[in-house]
Amino acid sequence: MTMVTEQPGSGHGAKRPNRIFQNSMAKIASIPMILTALFVFVGGTAWTVLHSFTSSRLLPKLDFVGLAQYERLWGENNDRWWISITNLGVYGLCSMILTLVIGFTLAAMLDRKIRGESVFRTIFLYPFALSFVVTGLAWQWILNPQFGVESVVRSWGWESFNFDPLNNPDIVIFGILIAGIWQGTGLIMCIMLAGLRGIDEDIWKAARVDGIGTVKTYVKIIIPMMRPVFVTSLVLIASGIIKLYDLVVAQTNGGPGISSEVPAKYVINYMFQAQNLGQGFAASTMMLVSVIIILIPWAYLEFGGKKNG
Repeated sequence: MTMVTEQPGSGHGAKRPNRIFQNSMAKIASIPMILTALFVFVGGTAWTVLHSFTSSRLLPKLDFVGLAQYERLWGENNDRWWISITNLGVYGLCSMILTLVIGFTLAAMLDRKIRGESVFRTIFLYPFALSFVVTGLAWQWILNPQFGVESVVRSWGWESFNFDPLNNPDIVIFGILIAGIWQGTGLIMCIMLAGLRGIDEDIWKAARVDGIGTVKTYVKIIIPMMRPVFVTSLVLIASGIIKLYDLVVAQTNGGPGISSEVPAKYVINYMFQAQNLGQGFAASTMMLVSVIIILIPWAYLEFGGKKNG
């Protein structure tokens, strides 16, 4: 007859530790950050949205005027806001596509384990270490027709060459776009390279055995496997697009005229120069809405998709 000895805590009546008290020290340590998020970020956001429905001018006041600030913001006569939205749309679409394409292409080239990879990786990532103000000033000089690209090309004998985007209202946003892509592509390249290095080498070997070309392997196999990497990259790019401000101020300060205005500059101008807090709060609330529109699909893809899967 075999005796079975019941281990302590192994019976059906044994109590499992309460999950609330698991990792209690880590939860206690996170309390300051949680309180900061609640009172500073959430509270500040709610305060801003609330005062966007008021007639606040130099100082905030609870003088509610309904949707008057938003009607003025989206009114037909508010050319500055409409130009800002148009510029952000053009800049955002081009920046998102070009940054992803160039970043992934550079990452794919470095993933081939070329000679001097660390040197190229450092060169491509270096612009991201600079502030947007420094980048904007540098590209303002590069695009200056007197001593920039136009001057250099003309010195080579091409006297008819004309390249002055920052002084042309029709294409000034593309001059800012050049500087933005130059600075942001390096980070996306590193994120993509990390994703490519996480791909099992056996997948490449199997593709070669099956006779699948390199480009087709990337399109059909590698890129679908890197979906989380692309989603993260898109969120980072989109967040940088929405808060675009430093580059514009450093390169053009919104000029020529108001042809390179962006929503963030619109908010700053109305809050600190025009002394119209209500209008600035309304514009910043619309920027918040655009952030939420971006975060909802990302949250669904990252969490909802996994749960459903």
